Amino acid sequence: MIELGNYNTLEIVRNTSVGLFLESPTGVEILLPNKYVPPIYEIGDKLTVFCYLDHEERPVATSLKPFVKRNAFGFLKVVEVNKIGAFLDWGLEKHLLVPFREQRDKMKEGQWYVIHCYMDELSFRLVGSNKIDKFLDSKELTVKEGQEVDLLVTRLTDLGWEVIINNLHKGLVFANEVFKKIGVGVSMKGYVKHIRPDNKIDVSLQPLGTRVLEPTAEKIYETLVAHGGFLPLHDKSDPKDIVRELEMSKKTFKKGIGTLYKARKIEIKEDGIYRI
Repeated sequence: MIELGNYNTLEIVRNTSVGLFLESPTGVEILLPNKYVPPIYEIGDKLTVFCYLDHEERPVATSLKPFVKRNAFGFLKVVEVNKIGAFLDWGLEKHLLVPFREQRDKMKEGQWYVIHCYMDELSFRLVGSNKIDKFLDSKELTVKEGQEVDLLVTRLTDLGWEVIINNLHKGLVFANEVFKKIGVGVSMKGYVKHIRPDNKIDVSLQPLGTRVLEPTAEKIYETLVAHGGFLPLHDKSDPKDIVRELEMSKKTFKKGIGTLYKARKIEIKEDGIYRI
């Protein structure tokens, strides 16, 4: 079996004028066109390729790396809008279609959107959807409080930034807990802060509990070194100055310099902190 919309490791079975034919363990063959054939190969070698449908709806393999694969989320740019829908650049020769019915708001050429790539059950084509909530599971969670997770930022609301957690769940980073520049489409690490009774997930961009101390102290110390051993910041500094310089809250900053002070790596004076 060859899974369209995903990477497959296939065996080279023969060479033709149009390219290499690759075969799955179950005996299904697919063409790797000449433009994607590696310079050195032998019959019997195995290649890991991405498989999808070409412009003529034929299964084809490629060595190109798409920006998103099947059953996953990505941040893509609209390159064309016509009477069928919006076509997005996903790194392959054939663009990814997002039908009008799968657009939360009418997509515009040149704009970027978070989309989910999936196999349409009616047409058996790979398509995209901007209605991402229906692809997220809030009933059976696979994360727990305190766990480090992968995040993809989807949109800004009145409460804060909505994120996709581990490609599976929806989460929220409260606006007053964001201390660095983020935006839609940004991927980053985060931490599950709290799971509510209704399975809604609050997310932190900072490590939680005692785990915040070491990375915070390390970041402060690295910034201190980069600034020649002095930072005009201390426990009475304006929180905005701390956010601007270190992208962290004043509470987190105070914990970090406390760790560095106990380790005798810094001196805390009235005008700021000094490296020892």
